[in-house]
Amino acid sequence: MTDETAGGAVSESLAAPAVGAARLADGEWHRLHPASPLLKGGIALIAILGVIISNLRERLVGFFVPGFTESGDPVDYVLDHGYVGYILLAIAVVLIVLIVGFYFSWRMHTFRITDEVVEVRSGIVFRTNRKARLDRIQGINIVRPFFARLFGAARLEINQAGQDANVQLAYLGSSASDDLRREILRLASGTRKAEAQKVAEAPGSFIDQRVSELLAPELSPDEVLAESVVRIHLGRLIGSILLSGTTVALVVGIAICIGLITTTGEWSILFGMIPAILGLGGYVVQRFARSLRYSIAGTPDGVRVGYGLLSTTNETLPPGRIHSVQVSQPLLWRPAGWWEIKVNRASQSSASGAAGEANTTIMPIGNSVDVMNVLRLLLPNFTDDDAIALIQAGLVARAAASDGYVTSPRRAAWLRWFSWRRNGFAQHPDGFFLRRGAVWRELAIVPGPRVQSVSLEQGPLGRVTRLASVHLHTVAGPISARLGALDETVAAQFFTDAAGALVAAAARDHSHRWAREEESV
Repeated sequence: MTDETAGGAVSESLAAPAVGAARLADGEWHRLHPASPLLKGGIALIAILGVIISNLRERLVGFFVPGFTESGDPVDYVLDHGYVGYILLAIAVVLIVLIVGFYFSWRMHTFRITDEVVEVRSGIVFRTNRKARLDRIQGINIVRPFFARLFGAARLEINQAGQDANVQLAYLGSSASDDLRREILRLASGTRKAEAQKVAEAPGSFIDQRVSELLAPELSPDEVLAESVVRIHLGRLIGSILLSGTTVALVVGIAICIGLITTTGEWSILFGMIPAILGLGGYVVQRFARSLRYSIAGTPDGVRVGYGLLSTTNETLPPGRIHSVQVSQPLLWRPAGWWEIKVNRASQSSASGAAGEANTTIMPIGNSVDVMNVLRLLLPNFTDDDAIALIQAGLVARAAASDGYVTSPRRAAWLRWFSWRRNGFAQHPDGFFLRRGAVWRELAIVPGPRVQSVSLEQGPLGRVTRLASVHLHTVAGPISARLGALDETVAAQFFTDAAGALVAAAARDHSHRWAREEESV
């Protein structure tokens, strides 16, 4: 069934639970899941109205029913005076208004996918039109809140570079969202003709389908390579939370509270500390719940990161969308040999990461083997023997003279007390390695094609000590690709070499249309 609107034919095909992705990417306008208005705020609106009516029912009845006083019970008054029919009529009118509003909200919210853009139109009185270019897609999220999963729905978010540039399709059928993401990424890769695929509908009743989706694994075995899957071990997850700064602050706060109560005998101190303790404790519990079922794996469309127990999120990062990677090790994690991986990316997702942090945290916790596996997925151009050797040398505690890194001179020890022997850089045909820190170890890897510019900096103290800093500029994020306390001659040579390497790397890069690059090989 289709309706003719000002923008062309609008298909209502999404009313079905499962729809072929190629059918949704045919360039025509389509509508979202019928339950979208409820899932986007309709239920919350009804609940708020219910609370207001419950608390103000005496005033509301007194406003519409003459002769009623607030001293009596409004329900008894309505029953005794025969106003039941009027009340039911009023309730019916309110429900009809809500249903009509939700219907027009759903009907006016349409989207289409062409060979170049994803376009969304919405709004009843004030119309909004948003577009996302396929060749500028930075990632695609599929978020399944627990309540939406009961309806078999999911929210698909297309991440674009810039502030408030993302485009959301909220909500789609759960199975349709996975297929549509695959189709969008196929088009974005440069493949114009998609392979014909059959969409298998889940057997059984509506309840059987919902139970099947709730119990389904986050990563389908048919979509990923088994050897590429990296998961967080439950014991390691618990240990990382116990050794985190938040948990330490929570324990210290409780200890201080107990000490003050013991010494002063004032139990009122406890009431002042309860909000902070509950807030930190809630954050720790939320972080644990969100990190369950965490996985990262390689797929034909990019790197897939998924996490969550009741409410799940999974995101696909296409090739070439990682602007820099940082492997870091907090001090408390060092005895266990655990590491964390963060990235800089040009987009900002509305969904939080696995650990409840920003979605720039790709691997919240992992050992050295996990680090190498994840880096192999994130940076496929850094898998040769030289790159692997530089990564391993960047993670060790003590630097060696022949590890491939150019380090700070001895006179930089007054600036880098403990780390001047580790503080250094290494160059690779496809990017740069920056090694920093001795107490808090860090290794930053910056792909050459993603560097926007390079700078050389030297302040007054640097001129006196003949030291300088270099900075590889990428998109804003948690990673700063800056390295200080270098010999000024070495820094100047790095600046010259990096400038030429960036031009050559950008000329070789075709990751915005990665399928075409693979076909040409």
